Amino acid sequence: MSFQQQSYSPCPVCKNDNIDLSLHCFDYSLTQEQFEILSCNKCGLLYTFPTPSKVAIAPYYNFPEYISHTDVNKGWMNKLYHKVKSRTLLQKTNWVQSLFTGHKGNILEVGAGTGSFAYSMKKKGWNVTALEPDEGSRNRALENFDITLLPIEELYNLPKNSFEVITLWHVLEHVHDLMDYMHVFKSLLKVNGRLIIAVPNHESFDANFYKKYWAAYDVPRHLYHFSPRSMDNLCLVHHMKVLQYKPMWFDSFYVSLLSEKYKNAGYFGIIRAFFVGCLSNLMALRNPKKASSLIYEIKISEM
Repeated sequence: MSFQQQSYSPCPVCKNDNIDLSLHCFDYSLTQEQFEILSCNKCGLLYTFPTPSKVAIAPYYNFPEYISHTDVNKGWMNKLYHKVKSRTLLQKTNWVQSLFTGHKGNILEVGAGTGSFAYSMKKKGWNVTALEPDEGSRNRALENFDITLLPIEELYNLPKNSFEVITLWHVLEHVHDLMDYMHVFKSLLKVNGRLIIAVPNHESFDANFYKKYWAAYDVPRHLYHFSPRSMDNLCLVHHMKVLQYKPMWFDSFYVSLLSEKYKNAGYFGIIRAFFVGCLSNLMALRNPKKASSLIYEIKISEM
């Protein structure tokens, strides 16, 4: 069923207004408000409707359990998150370094959270510029790592063609100015530079299993919901291309645990989450594009 006649906003990527209603979802983390997830029939992007403005969305991040901003370590779920985070942090830094075979250059992190990745790359000898919109997170980065994160507005003041690497770890799904950001990223990359984007994948097994309870929809904080197809099309619009689709293996387990929590499934849900996470990763072993979350390695297309 198409909704061209309804008052839905067109696709933010391709501006197509031939869209479908994909799901009704709820803000299970905080307000229990209902939101709709729309699907673009042209480029495949899913996006949240209605979209809160930049000002209106701020309260949706204002709760202690929002772990990327608070580093809260209470409860077994948060302790598990931090253990996995330490492991994946090492994997991410080593992988980014491997793309440049020992070269130490300029790296930009957009959405640096509390600064752990930026600090790790700095220790590896990279010249790090890191941006973070949340003032509290910037303060914690300075306190914990003695690293200064800049406000996100500084993105538009950075010198062109100056970065070997730009990273966004579970950030792009949050930004309002999606198309502007992609345009700026392209202008900031050096020749043969890499844009590294990690986002959830709504075409994964766990997403299809949990449907509206899938924790990685995280409405309304997640404004967009990507798949390999929609990421390919987003890059195509900006004359860029995806070189590699790299699964984030731990995400399937963590997202499944959160999804079971939203379903109030109890101890049985913990067991089921483990099996769903395993099945999701098995699917991704056969086809990386089916992983719960994907890292996209992107570069500027040759003209």
